[in-house]
Amino acid sequence: MYLIRPLVAAVALALAFSANAAKPKPAPAAKPAAAPVAPADLELAHNLGPQGEERLQAFVDHFNKDHNGSIKLVRTSKDGKPAGLNLVRHYDMDDVLSKPANFIPLHQMMSKAGQPFSAADLSPDLKAGVVDAKGRLVALPLVYSTPVLFYNKNAFRRAKLDPEQPPKTWFEMQGVLDKLQDAGYSCPYTSSWPVWVHIDNVSAVSGVPAMTDKGQLIFNGLPQVKHIAMMATWQKAGYYKSFGRRDEASARFNEGECAMITTDSREHTDFREAKGVELGVAPLPYHDDVYGGRQSTLADGASLWVGAGRSAAEYKQAAKFVAYLLTPEMQIEMVRSYGQLPLTAAARAAVGSKLLQDGDKTMQVAKASLNGNGAKPAVRAANIDAVRIIINEELEAVWVDKKPAKAALDAAVTRGNAVLAAKPALKKAQPF
Repeated sequence: MYLIRPLVAAVALALAFSANAAKPKPAPAAKPAAAPVAPADLELAHNLGPQGEERLQAFVDHFNKDHNGSIKLVRTSKDGKPAGLNLVRHYDMDDVLSKPANFIPLHQMMSKAGQPFSAADLSPDLKAGVVDAKGRLVALPLVYSTPVLFYNKNAFRRAKLDPEQPPKTWFEMQGVLDKLQDAGYSCPYTSSWPVWVHIDNVSAVSGVPAMTDKGQLIFNGLPQVKHIAMMATWQKAGYYKSFGRRDEASARFNEGECAMITTDSREHTDFREAKGVELGVAPLPYHDDVYGGRQSTLADGASLWVGAGRSAAEYKQAAKFVAYLLTPEMQIEMVRSYGQLPLTAAARAAVGSKLLQDGDKTMQVAKASLNGNGAKPAVRAANIDAVRIIINEELEAVWVDKKPAKAALDAAVTRGNAVLAAKPALKKAQPF
């Protein structure tokens, strides 16, 4: 270090002498370099729980660092104006459907921002409610899943059941629940998202959709009535425990209290560290006495919507963020982090390899459950807030033995259709 300083000084002195001897004409003063333009601040609103927020923050931080971005996570405001980007979960779709002027189509934003964008590569199973009549994406189906049956293999062993043979039908499941109860489980079975699982998806698997393509509720047919009546007998027998309208039951399974649960496939990432649980997964059971056999489940979840009235600079950054989320690396990481269904070809290929399996069969079970029809029907009862509240009220009346299944489902259909008649915009799968 001490030898470097004299050498530097000598070189500087020589250069100065040479410069004075030559006496060149002074060069014109260089123009000061333009200061880099700071990216426009862009808010990304969400209402995820603590785990989901932490994972989303990691993606945002990575984008901001690598792309000179300035995206900031904020909580969704129910009464306020939408943010530039809005991650909307399927049971909060009312905010989008009832206020279309507050949003613009995704394909429109991408085009105006000059960002290359093609929806052709995206899985058709995940496009329900996010494409227009021309097949163009109006939102990005980002964190989607489908209902499956999770079970505790340790509980099966305790009940002297084969842990590799979960029930395939609801009829088989009743015998399993009886043995789990005899083995000491006070909660043999529970379910999160009861309307999504037991109305929309049980209807779809039975081949009798809960809603028509025109948005008319029709989930009071014989298959649905038989299913809810069966659930009512399970509630009385102590086979089934209801804990709430959203994902309250998931915490009970995660604590090892409940032996089985039907919930969204993506929750396998939350159950990895469940107490005393060796996680097993199987397709959502079906009723084998329904004509036509088992049909496919539905896919839905959180989609990314673009708020209206933003600046060109904000939209340019939003478009870059969307493109970033669709890169192979980020899609694979989102499958790993969130447990979402694979959206792109790269993510689908990774799911089919050992890269994302880690001994967990959830993604394979979920993809097989969709069977290429996960986007049908486009309109779902669980996505309409006012309708979902009505159905939950009627189901809860069944669980406490205040109403028989037929009367409750008839009332839910009548009340729900009255709401949809008064607010026809809610019948749409998407607002544009």
